[in-house]
Amino acid sequence: MRFRQVHLDFHTSEKIRNIGSHFSKSQFQDMLRTGHVDSITVFAKCHHGWGYYPSETTPIHPHLSFDLLGAQIEAAHEIGVKAPIYLSVGLDERLARQYPQWLMRDENDQTNWAKGFMTAGFHQFCLNTPYLDIMIAQIEEAVSKYDGDGVFLDIVGVRQCYCHTCVNQLLSEGKDPRDKAVVIELGERIYANYTRRVEAAVHAIKPGMPIFHNAGHITQGRRDLAAMNTHLELESLPTGGWGYDHFPMSARYVQQLGYDFLGMTGKFHTFWGEFGGYKHPNALRYETALSLANGARCSIGDQLHPEGLMDPATYRLIGAAYAEVERKEAWCSGVTSVADVGLLSVEAAIGGSNGSAMFTGKSDAGAVRILLESHILFDVIDLESDFNRYKVLILPDAITIDASLEAKLSAFLAGGGRILATGRSGLNREETAFVLDLGARDAGANPYRPDYLRPSFPLPSLGEASFVVYSNGRRIELAEGGEELGRREDPYFNRDVYSFCSHQHTPSMQTSGGPGITRGSHGIYFAWDVFDDYATKGSLPVKEAVAEALRLLLPDPTLSTDLPAQGIVTLQDQAGESRLVQHSLYASPVRRGDGVEVIEDLVALADIRVKLRLPGKQVTRVYLAPEGTDLPYSADGETIDYAIGRLHNHQMVVLDYRLI
Repeated sequence: MRFRQVHLDFHTSEKIRNIGSHFSKSQFQDMLRTGHVDSITVFAKCHHGWGYYPSETTPIHPHLSFDLLGAQIEAAHEIGVKAPIYLSVGLDERLARQYPQWLMRDENDQTNWAKGFMTAGFHQFCLNTPYLDIMIAQIEEAVSKYDGDGVFLDIVGVRQCYCHTCVNQLLSEGKDPRDKAVVIELGERIYANYTRRVEAAVHAIKPGMPIFHNAGHITQGRRDLAAMNTHLELESLPTGGWGYDHFPMSARYVQQLGYDFLGMTGKFHTFWGEFGGYKHPNALRYETALSLANGARCSIGDQLHPEGLMDPATYRLIGAAYAEVERKEAWCSGVTSVADVGLLSVEAAIGGSNGSAMFTGKSDAGAVRILLESHILFDVIDLESDFNRYKVLILPDAITIDASLEAKLSAFLAGGGRILATGRSGLNREETAFVLDLGARDAGANPYRPDYLRPSFPLPSLGEASFVVYSNGRRIELAEGGEELGRREDPYFNRDVYSFCSHQHTPSMQTSGGPGITRGSHGIYFAWDVFDDYATKGSLPVKEAVAEALRLLLPDPTLSTDLPAQGIVTLQDQAGESRLVQHSLYASPVRRGDGVEVIEDLVALADIRVKLRLPGKQVTRVYLAPEGTDLPYSADGETIDYAIGRLHNHQMVVLDYRLI
């Protein structure tokens, strides 16, 4: 898989004329060179349902007079650039108007993405209809006719559909379409059938050809869905709604699955389909560096103008980032992550999201945010992961425990691992008792919200303090042998129409309401959904309390640093080269407009201290990459200590080692 890819959108209305009229092979190639691009995904068929090549399966765009797809592939290959082929699967507006009976429907018989046909927008097809046969024919034609370097199939995934085809199938099977569970199960079968047919069709023509089915998010805990692809592409446009937390979360899950993968951002200021929108070059420099730091290749989304001319400003923008990526690639392939903590995500453990964060739940998002800001090396894991790779497991907010998970956790604990659990996590599935020894006995849901937490340890920013916690909590009692690390303080009363105080919530009574943080032989427990709280409110004392608990569970972390909170660190093992690559990044997104996260200024930091504990490895050289400059360091047993003299956006420190 190439490191410097562009995803070139071309969703073009039939109302626009002169399609591709200004396409020029030389200009196309010049822009790819300017952008340091080594792979570009080009269109066979768009969301509007038009083809961009002479086709027997898809009408060519009515105002395109030549083979644009073929010309783009030829131009790219001529200069050594790969060219995967894009086909829109879920959307085909031309056919949607002809065959509305093949469209997906919800319980109220409404279409999606657009509801009905009197609103501008696309309509999604059900792949349980004859539309699938048409789609397979389109894929077969594009793959057989062109020397593409893969196929990218868009707007697909497991769906819940109530179209007449799906409803009638369920009825014929003796099932009740009003039962959501059977609708979900049918959606699983439909998607599995679609991916099987695509793989059979593509690989019958070109065995081993790369295939990716894009759903906009890689579902944690669904390795079976990931396995329907040959590689993974993590669509994650920070300014498009995903935010800057989503990609690290997704990448820290995907890297352990063993697939080549890339991080897909966009050159747009906002979202796909934005003509004339640009990020600052520094944003793309940071976003591509973030991909490299997490073991990923890079992809940047662009949208070609209808007349086919590549935008010079866009490729100067992309080139500012990809010139740096090109110099760093040698240290970024064949890597595996080094992590102390495994975050068992709510999405992976219980399915779906538990909040409104983009494509994931708030508990997972808040946990990742605290880990990143605390500079703790972590992976996001699922129930199939090897727990014994980690020193600490985090069970965030909502992970109740069944017999299977209990057995796996018991083996982890027997090997010396420890657990941080919060909220309902650690309880049995009935939520009546703790399965783990976390120093607490459950006493039911807490009737107060919000209430207060007073840790028994000082907080770095506040010292001794009692602070508000907004999220749901539980009442607990101290179990035999348990240790109280913090107490709950109740408010005088909940805010109500007949009893309220001040502008927001009632103050603390400043007396103990029972334990709030406890420690037992298996780990530490917080009696609130603290990760949901941090994702929602971003409260500093909540983060500092969780970070202190992790410090108690992880007294000798692999990495420690004085990098500020907005900095990110990762450690990748390039075992084939006998070297570790330690990545440090720093940028500070700000919100502009209507909640758009923007990176503009990259502030340089000086003398960032990093300490690594590397048992079993003897470091023989430490140097900066790609500069190649040796970096002074001190070694004390298994500990390596060095300072990064200047950190501007992204710095890789390479540690050559030999095993001892």
